[in-house]
Order: sequence, then structure tokens, then C-alpha cells
Amino acid sequence: MNRIAARVATPNGGKYVRQLCKHWSHKLQTEVDGDTGTVTFPAAVATMAADGEGIFITIAGEDRGAVEGLTDVVARHIDRFAFREAPLAYDWQWQEG
Repeated sequence: MNRIAARVATPNGGKYVRQLCKHWSHKLQTEVDGDTGTVTFPAAVATMAADGEGIFITIAGEDRGAVEGLTDVVARHIDRFAFREAPLAYDWQWQEG
């Protein structure tokens, strides 16, 4: 399993997680529980958990290229909802295991 993660600083993380999951729920399987959301893409799963300081995002899947490609998709969509703050800083790091 390939896994990449980023911590994105924003005081509005919970709002963006909920908006993003609602936005993608029309085409993809999504789950939202408070300030935590999961989006299931065809080749990977993105999990987002927000607190008062930001969003912790993890993208995991079998295909490393697909996982890496979703980093841009997720970041662009969050930045759309965070247009007053955008562009936000995403420091993607590959995770072991």
C-alpha cells in the first residue's frame, strides 16, 4: 500500500472537509463524521481530519502514480473552497507501511 500525507494549516479545516465531501458525494463514495471525511476514488482513498489548526490529509492506494496524482486533485479542490486563504501550503510526505 502506498500512502502519502500532508498537514495543511487553516483555521477553517472542518468546514473545508465537509464541503469537499459534499462536493464529491455526487460522483464518489464519501463519509463525513464531524470534521473528519473520507473520499473513495477508483484507485485510492483520501482521508481528511481537521482540528482548529488545520487538516491532516492521507491518500492511500495500491498504485503509487494514482496516489501521487490525487495529491494535486485534493489540493486544488480544497483551495477552491479556501479561496480567501488560497493557495494553502501542502507539504506531501510519503509514509511507510
